[in-house]
Amino acid sequence: MQNSKEMLGKAPVGKLLFKLALPTVIAQLINMLYNIVDRIYIGHIPEIGDLAYTGVGVCMPIILIVSAFAALVSSGGAPRASIFMGKKDIDSAEKTLGGCFTTQIIISVILTVVLAIWNRDFLLAFGASENTIGYATDYMSIYALGTIFVQLTLGMNAFITAQGFTKISMLSVIIGAITNIILDPILIYGLNMGVRGAALATIISQCASCVWIVLFLSSKKAQIRLKSKNLFVSAKYVLPCLALGLATFIMQASESVISVCFNSSLQKYGGDIAVGAMTTLTSVMQFAMLPLQGVAQGAQPILSYNYGAKQPERVKKTFKLLLTSCLVYSVTLWALVMIFPRTFASIFNSEPSLLDFTEKAMRIYLGGMFLFGIQIACQMTFVSLGNAPSSVIVAVVRKFVLLLPLIYILPNIVQDKTTGVYLAEPIADVIAVTFTAILFVFQFRKALKKIDQPQQTTVEPQQNA
Repeated sequence: MQNSKEMLGKAPVGKLLFKLALPTVIAQLINMLYNIVDRIYIGHIPEIGDLAYTGVGVCMPIILIVSAFAALVSSGGAPRASIFMGKKDIDSAEKTLGGCFTTQIIISVILTVVLAIWNRDFLLAFGASENTIGYATDYMSIYALGTIFVQLTLGMNAFITAQGFTKISMLSVIIGAITNIILDPILIYGLNMGVRGAALATIISQCASCVWIVLFLSSKKAQIRLKSKNLFVSAKYVLPCLALGLATFIMQASESVISVCFNSSLQKYGGDIAVGAMTTLTSVMQFAMLPLQGVAQGAQPILSYNYGAKQPERVKKTFKLLLTSCLVYSVTLWALVMIFPRTFASIFNSEPSLLDFTEKAMRIYLGGMFLFGIQIACQMTFVSLGNAPSSVIVAVVRKFVLLLPLIYILPNIVQDKTTGVYLAEPIADVIAVTFTAILFVFQFRKALKKIDQPQQTTVEPQQNA
């Protein structure tokens, strides 16, 4: 731990950020394969690819909700386990791990029952049509049966990362991704299972990752171990984890709400082809966001440590480097998307009519993507400095104050109503980033003033977070 502290406080910021961000970026990109690989194979199924692709796209809001419930437990549980480890209280850390493990199993059972009974109703509400509902239910009925593997894989892997085993946690993701990539063509095309094969491949791959993670956490290699005696759910340990993870849950679950609003509006104004295009746009959006989040997560420990150590110059230097890195990436990717939209669209589908529609929609929907670097850098720095309220505020402003109303307002203003729905995204992005930047300037200056005054002892917010 002393070497780690010396590294965070003294190592050159550039090299340090690269060292910490690289594995998180790789893990984020690999994790993205779970969602994208299925869509690529499904979109290229002969004759039915476009409708099957749209049907699976409608499943995304439900998948996002399942992931959000995993984050509800893990994003609070893993940090609390780390805090106990720092206090040398291994018993409490292991009770936290065990309680969270059991809580996720309980949540998984409830979600499985709910999805098995009402998945068709949910999918119709989320934008499925009579043409695509069959493919959507085929995918979701099988995916729902593997909810427990999804929950435990996403949730328990966070406890591996919390112990500092970043290579192990990355390997957990790689195992699932490779399994999924191998099984998809075999089950979809070889066994002629179509959409059901894609869902089955996803569940089997998540199961493989889950087994690997549970075996590691149960082994002597883990610093905190999963033990049968700690599987009892104690409110003393679990409730604080859920409280801490609530903000992350709200952030991720809101993505599902936004996705539903987009799909339902696009189905109303543009039909299946507009919803299908949205599936591709969402995939490209993920491609843009996840690496940015990986870089920001790599910067987090540097920002947090040096903020706590009252080294404002290293905090400022880290933020500037983070902002520059994120902006370079987002501007570069935006330029490529604007110049070659059809190339990106063709990755996921080969239907000419859908490609033509998506090509035009992409330039509109992703028009503000070059600003993502500012949004992510500022938002993640808020969290790193212990300013979680500001992070939540900027997310709520972008999604609920701006994006959600614009989805319904713009179609009534713009002549082409489908274009109006797509325009909601870039307009919300520009306004939200402007708001975020202004708020950040004031909050960042305020935070740096605190650590410029050593006599003040109130600068300990992130320890309580």
